[in-house]
Amino acid sequence: MILGLDPGSRRAGYGVLNLVGGELRAVDHGVIVLNETWSLARRLEALAVGLDTVFARHKIVHTVVEKIFFGKNADSAFKLGHARGVCLLMAAKHGSEVHEYAARFVKKCVTGSGAASKDHVQLVVRAVLSMRSSEEMGFDASDALALAVTHAREFENQARIRAAMEKSL
Repeated sequence: MILGLDPGSRRAGYGVLNLVGGELRAVDHGVIVLNETWSLARRLEALAVGLDTVFARHKIVHTVVEKIFFGKNADSAFKLGHARGVCLLMAAKHGSEVHEYAARFVKKCVTGSGAASKDHVQLVVRAVLSMRSSEEMGFDASDALALAVTHAREFENQARIRAAMEKSL
């Protein structure tokens, strides 16, 4: 199974996919909401507890985390870095292989455009995973699922390349 994580210091999206016979299936998705009034340390602890629960529910083989980007606010970037660190730690704790992709790459892989809006990403993720439009899903969860979809596609592409290379030898 593949776990996509969209880390944040206030909200962290997660999405779990299974690749069965070349078909992607959404298994679980949601948002770990962290109380803004808590200290950063307490929010990071709550994030770790929430992720521990997700890992305990599913046999995660691959964890995909969004690469860090540098915005205009250094304080926000540092907090995001701390949340990413918790995500990486929890993946390692549970023996999951970690992969990282840049947000623009994920958008391009999922929608065809690296400048796609969150609405567009969510729409395409729903279509790719055959999810009902009435199913509750915030942008944090759809971004996490988009990360997992990207990794599944990259994983399949690498497998095809390896098979072609072996065939040519």
